[in-house]
Amino acid sequence: MPDMGQDEARRRFGAARVARLATVGTGGRPHLVPVVFARHGDGIVTAVDRKPKRSGRLRRLDNIAVHPAVSLIVDQYDEDWDRLWWVRADGDARTVPPDVPGADARDEYAAAIGLLGQKYPQYREQPPDGPVIVVTVRRWNGWRAVAEDDRAW
Repeated sequence: MPDMGQDEARRRFGAARVARLATVGTGGRPHLVPVVFARHGDGIVTAVDRKPKRSGRLRRLDNIAVHPAVSLIVDQYDEDWDRLWWVRADGDARTVPPDVPGADARDEYAAAIGLLGQKYPQYREQPPDGPVIVVTVRRWNGWRAVAEDDRAW
């Protein structure tokens, strides 16, 4: 059961279509939500989009404001367990609101929305209009069932 290198972990993570974002909630309780995202170097961005939400005040944003430490995980499950793998990105998050003052912050927001639009056609048609979550990854960790060169396929 080999670990994977940093470059492979980043590549697999960036190619994934959905991740699970874990934040730390009140009382130290974990809070987990699926997110779409884009990777940029050792950074990850995701945004609050126009899909219906239970509330306009999202727990993930409140959690990040108090506890910026987050984890994101992507994985592949297959009935052929030789194809299993996962990658986790641990880091620190902050939010950038859509109406943030300052040219640098507005540029950062626009760049994040642009990265998301490059990856997801839905965002090209209807860009997110809520806050962007910017994650600075401090550690990449990954695992795969077998080494790439050990596979018969």
